[in-house]
Amino acid sequence: MAYLNIDSQKDRTYDAIVIGSGISGGWSAKELCEKGLKTLVLERGRDVKHIKDYPTTNMYPWEFEHRNEMPYQVKQDNPIVSKCYAFHEDAAHFFVKDNEHPYIQEKPFDWIRGYQVGGKSLLWARQTQRWSDFDFEGPARDGFAVDWPIRYADLKPWYDHVERFAGIAGDKDGLPELPDGEFLPAYPLNVVEKYFKQSVENKYPTRKVISARCAHISKPQPIHIQQGRTQCQNRTLCQRGCPFGGYFSSNASTLPWAAKTGNLTLRPNSVVHSILYDEQKGKAVGVKVIDRNTKEEIDFYAKIIFVNAAAINTNLILLNSTSTRFPNGLGNDSETLGKYVAFHNYSARIYAEYEGLLDYTVEGRNPAGGAYIPRFRNLYKQETNYLRGYAAGFGAYRSSYADTSGLGEDLKKSLLNPKLGSWGVGSHMMGETIPKASNYVALDKDKKDEWGIPLLKISIDYDQNDEKMKKDYLDTLEEMFTEAGFTNIRRDDNWQAPGLDIHEMGGVRMGLDPKTSMLNKWNQLHAVPNVFVTDGAAMTSTSTQNPSLTYMAFSARSVDYAIKEMKKGSF
Repeated sequence: MAYLNIDSQKDRTYDAIVIGSGISGGWSAKELCEKGLKTLVLERGRDVKHIKDYPTTNMYPWEFEHRNEMPYQVKQDNPIVSKCYAFHEDAAHFFVKDNEHPYIQEKPFDWIRGYQVGGKSLLWARQTQRWSDFDFEGPARDGFAVDWPIRYADLKPWYDHVERFAGIAGDKDGLPELPDGEFLPAYPLNVVEKYFKQSVENKYPTRKVISARCAHISKPQPIHIQQGRTQCQNRTLCQRGCPFGGYFSSNASTLPWAAKTGNLTLRPNSVVHSILYDEQKGKAVGVKVIDRNTKEEIDFYAKIIFVNAAAINTNLILLNSTSTRFPNGLGNDSETLGKYVAFHNYSARIYAEYEGLLDYTVEGRNPAGGAYIPRFRNLYKQETNYLRGYAAGFGAYRSSYADTSGLGEDLKKSLLNPKLGSWGVGSHMMGETIPKASNYVALDKDKKDEWGIPLLKISIDYDQNDEKMKKDYLDTLEEMFTEAGFTNIRRDDNWQAPGLDIHEMGGVRMGLDPKTSMLNKWNQLHAVPNVFVTDGAAMTSTSTQNPSLTYMAFSARSVDYAIKEMKKGSF
């Protein structure tokens, strides 16, 4: 029997284990497999194969039972996930429903999740911007968090690396606050977006309006063809899964690439319970899994472990990975695990109309979504009554209307021949929130989920810095809209709950000092060097840029380092 157990353990032993198959997990798997490591990827959700498992991708609106609207009862049963912009009939199957994995809201928090192979890479909004030294140096300069252990120069070659493979469309804008990258051709601004750009940059020379950078293949390169992907068709049906691989997802890109090496083992329906720590060896030795369907408990083993479960679930796994050495969570000598969680403030928008340029309209769709206004507040000096700043989106569209007052044939003709109205314009903020110890996640002592894992308690909220920043955004954008001649300006201050931004970060933050952080500059746990965290949990601060590109770069960089250390015999 002992020999059978040994053989069984051998069958469950790999060079590396990756927890999670989303954006960062897919990249970790690709890099590990490409470099020759036998790699197990654990995904708690079901399997989703590229193209095969996109059931709605080519459906017409009238083919949906409710014309793509979610029924009233479904919304009532799912008050959290129903708030997400993409939760409709065409993509609801990629979202976690409210009762499928409950959690405890000590303060309102809308936790949006995608439990399947590919995770939220099937659902993300695909905006991609590099961080700059304004972001990496921000905490040290402003004193609102611990210092990042890296700077832009450390990450630049890895941004280059992941951009070439993923396919990022954008312009070379020459902005120090938003470094240029390895871009495919950008998606052009429409005529009103260009007009607004000119208006802003003429009036406010330090403010820029650029084409939004996005993870779409505007012009395929050989590396994209080798992946089996092709040019984005501008359908803007991305949340359904793209059969063309026109936008970047784990399903279309990194996971198939990893599989081609022959080194990938993908195990869906594997709910990670905890990371196994060996007290004698002083390192992690594997991962405990609960089968999602059978509830069977299984242990897998590896020399290195990459935790890419998405920020909040990564915190949950580490908090639940307790031992005599780490009674409060794996690697938690600093007692910072689960704390200093931050997010992006999306709770303000502003809308208006423009009566000019009525000789023009738009044709087709822009998958980039229009324009992007990089952060311009507090870059070179502290100039406001709040710390840090915000970026903003901007878009313009031509409205149409039909006369519905008639009857019969007249009404039909009117409906079939709508008239063009004025231009509508809109902007949303993406504000940087300040990491605080009072914004945390923790395990409930009594309540457990159906797999026997403690429920997560979430206590995250806005603060006065957010209020001041939001007021400045609304005042500033209203001024910019007025200067551009926009009319009927409407401010939308909705204070949506944190979480709906789907940009939660932190809890396992990087830092220079093991006494105040969890991870070093290589995304290694200070106290458990063979465990790496390269998803949103690792973030020390949030910046104003969309974070996913940085997760990709962290993952590739950390794998490169881990393999070099393995060759030295460090693990």
